[in-house]
Amino acid sequence: MNCSILSNDCRVGSWEQLVEELYRNAWKPEMGRFRSDYAFRGLSDCTYRLENSFLRNSGKHPELEYHILRNFRKYAPTSDFSQSNSPLRSLVIAQHHGLPTRLMDWTYSPFVALHFATSNTEKFDIDGVIWQVDFVKVNHLVPEPLKNLLASEKCNAFTVEMLESEFSSIHELDGKIGKGHVLFFEPPSLDDRIINQFALFSIMSSATSVLDDWLREHPEVYRRIIIPAALKWEIRDKLDQANITERVLFPGLDGLARWLKRHYQPKNPL
Repeated sequence: MNCSILSNDCRVGSWEQLVEELYRNAWKPEMGRFRSDYAFRGLSDCTYRLENSFLRNSGKHPELEYHILRNFRKYAPTSDFSQSNSPLRSLVIAQHHGLPTRLMDWTYSPFVALHFATSNTEKFDIDGVIWQVDFVKVNHLVPEPLKNLLASEKCNAFTVEMLESEFSSIHELDGKIGKGHVLFFEPPSLDDRIINQFALFSIMSSATSVLDDWLREHPEVYRRIIIPAALKWEIRDKLDQANITERVLFPGLDGLARWLKRHYQPKNPL
């Protein structure tokens, strides 16, 4: 299945072109270094929208977000979860453990994004996509006082600690971000999975907002790389050789089993 090409799309035809596009605009002449401002998200199907897991699970019922998170905090075993965690930190932990939330997973690593675009072999007949969002530009669109935090800390992405210093609840965050805004922040290093996936999150000022709607109103901050279905096997094999696998990105027996299941799946099973 081919993907309809939008104005901010680049459809690649080879591994070499793909790598070139992933690192486009990474050179910073003032630093003399390659330092990309992009956050990456890989999807196995180019028609998928940037809908958060809460919206996919609960639909247009934003009032359910409070109840889901409240009960997560109430029922979480004290051995795994501290009741002193802030609402935002609780949201991060909940997302990390599979609870539907308004957060969306991104990565600083283009190859980690490529993994998620090519890890589902059942989608190898469908074009994939890598979303690239300039998180530096996005974070500088937020209103004060949040914008001042970036300047005072001399950084480009928020941290949980920085955001906690400005609000005490998710509703207060909504008010301070303002309707129609989004920001990117780094999660705490909860475990090796967060670290190995080089993770960061996006959060919008509404649990039921769809990020690609916002991005298309700000075409200067994003682009998409369309991965043809015919290229997926080559990408997958090269990522495996580069050790970008479930075994690394999901440390533990579950990740090992997922890697072995996929790695030993024949290209032509018949």
